[in-house]
Amino acid sequence: MRWAITDTWTIARRDFARWARQPGPLVVALLFPVLVVLMFGYLFGGAMVVPGGGGYREFLMPGMFALTMLFGVETTMVAVSADAARGITDRFRSLPMAPSAVVAGRTVSDLVNSALGLAVMIGCGLLVGWRAHGGTGAAAGAVALLLLFRFAVLCLGVYLGLIVKGPESVVAAQILVWPVGFLASTFVPPDTIPGWLGAAAEWNPLSPTVSAVRELFGNPGTAGTAGGSWIAQHATLMAIVWPVLLVAVFAPLAVRRYHRLAR
Repeated sequence: MRWAITDTWTIARRDFARWARQPGPLVVALLFPVLVVLMFGYLFGGAMVVPGGGGYREFLMPGMFALTMLFGVETTMVAVSADAARGITDRFRSLPMAPSAVVAGRTVSDLVNSALGLAVMIGCGLLVGWRAHGGTGAAAGAVALLLLFRFAVLCLGVYLGLIVKGPESVVAAQILVWPVGFLASTFVPPDTIPGWLGAAAEWNPLSPTVSAVRELFGNPGTAGTAGGSWIAQHATLMAIVWPVLLVAVFAPLAVRRYHRLAR
């Protein structure tokens, strides 16, 4: 266990050093969600009506917090796939190190990156008028749910990065991130989406996290929850269940795939 932790930290430090040498991609990744907030909050926000009342930007920010956690899957996939294509992953496999360290190290470094991105988004939210009204404990719980979701997305991203055939193939998977992010309660309540799309948005693993975070932060958009569907009424529970299920499925698959990579 001691060697596994040491190896994991070594891999994580490698990513930290790369960010220090090449900060440009990191800065762009941190600022892109801010651009999305400005577009939706100011360009489209005037036409949005929040059920139960309240400002749209306060409704939007919890969704953007969760969407930022989802966007990280692309960064993880690209980094893991690029390492595999350049033979770096094979070099790691040839070294006397813990087999789980590559996957765990990538997870640790990306979680740190995600915490930094979340801090940037919270600062952006404060600048555009968003506030947390639920108290310090509730706010800490909301942040914990966001990082839990990010951890689940990380496990998925590492696995997908190991199975795609080169960095170019990542583009196909990246295209799927946007429908998943938009077909949720990120920008509008699911009950305003017609037909089966609304049901799909409610059962999207992203939606319970967004709804639970809105409730914990005390932001508008949760007034109709009591009369909604089962998953809408149990958003906090499902905000834990969905990420735990994703981790339980994709973390072992990622480690197994790493073991089976062709030398």
